[in-house]
Amino acid sequence: MKTLLLIDANSLTHRAYHALPPMNDGAGNPTNALYGLSSVLLKLWREERPDYAAACFDRPEPTYRDAEYPEYKGQRPPTADDLLPQIIAARGLFPRFGVRTFEKAGYEADDLIGTLATRFADAEGVRTVILTGDRDTLQLVRGDKVVVRIPLKGISETMTYDEALVKEKFGLKPAQLIDYKALVGDPSDNIKGVPGIGPSSATAILQKYGSIDKALAYLEDDRLMRKLEGKEKIAIQARRLVSLQCDAPIEAALDDLLVSFDEDALREHFEGNGFTSLVKRMNAPAEEPKAVKKESPPERQGRIFF
Repeated sequence: MKTLLLIDANSLTHRAYHALPPMNDGAGNPTNALYGLSSVLLKLWREERPDYAAACFDRPEPTYRDAEYPEYKGQRPPTADDLLPQIIAARGLFPRFGVRTFEKAGYEADDLIGTLATRFADAEGVRTVILTGDRDTLQLVRGDKVVVRIPLKGISETMTYDEALVKEKFGLKPAQLIDYKALVGDPSDNIKGVPGIGPSSATAILQKYGSIDKALAYLEDDRLMRKLEGKEKIAIQARRLVSLQCDAPIEAALDDLLVSFDEDALREHFEGNGFTSLVKRMNAPAEEPKAVKKESPPERQGRIFF
């Protein structure tokens, strides 16, 4: 089984930035996020090298979510001054690892990831792994063919969600997580959800009826459903906001995402940025993957950073 790795570049760069202390290159430019990102990619490439890969970035332009809901992500602070230039520089880092990058005005990185994951979900002999810190992408999980790998602590340890683990953790199917977030809201995106409905009620509604649409038919008959009465429009709008747009107009065939990179050029890049420890790792034999603890489900936990 070959692997297609889809990377939420903004998410991973943010996590690297917050996981490491400030660093600078010889010219005084901040590099801690770029170092952490390089370290993650180097470890992946040496130990679990994917066959295909793409990195997706957010754009500064507003999306349809901002137009429909001006409060969308309104609580988030502006990007730190020393992080912004590193996010920009990351666009040039991924190609050094042989990774094609994607960004599209009007779409978030998650939408692009959703588009690529959906496009290649049925590719024969290919498993898609989404690397992100954003749980919105859990709605894309399909069996063990499309899985989501989420950092648990900084960017050092990860948990891989296949469909079985999604059901185990949330009691719902991956596709139902869209309606779940529509009901309870999403504080990280400043989406309020339906007043009076919390995680337990939302889970009970969806376990019983399957979806918001089916549940609305029982507003008068079910005591639990009365919490939704008069709030139907809130739930439907929230569902539009949390649903990933998986038909973004980006052109890419699977073969366009083949990974190919020049190790010598990458080593030279690390040397130029003062990443001497990464150069040493490149020159050392690759380590065997660390054993997974017995109590951890196989292929679900792992390390991608040290």
